[in-house]
Amino acid sequence: MLCPNSPVYSYIIVLNETRLVDEPRWESSSVIEQGTSIKLVVEVVSSNWQDDYSVKVVDYETLGIPEYWIVDYLGLGGRRYIGNPKRPTLSVYQLSEDGEYEVQQFRGSDRVFSLTFPTLQLTAEQIF
Repeated sequence: MLCPNSPVYSYIIVLNETRLVDEPRWESSSVIEQGTSIKLVVEVVSSNWQDDYSVKVVDYETLGIPEYWIVDYLGLGGRRYIGNPKRPTLSVYQLSEDGEYEVQQFRGSDRVFSLTFPTLQLTAEQIF
């Protein structure tokens, strides 16, 4: 049961199937323990947008997850994260060779670039 004031989490995880052999709990309970088993995490922003833009970025970067998307389809994030004026923004964080995220932002008719899906032919607006 959800409490009325508790945040609702919506996300998608794309797994690296070849790495699942290294996940001891995957077969029995679908649990992932290693960041290297994950190719991409997509978070849909809700009332807890601060966690998506600050806490989770650091956590996923530390785990070595190659790509992290923040889908802020209502423009809820702070101005320091999505700019001013605030508007719907897709932030794509990609792990650089030095192990730190670099971010690209997409809005409206911008075509989304993804290392996980290099042939993706969608705009930010289509994803929203």
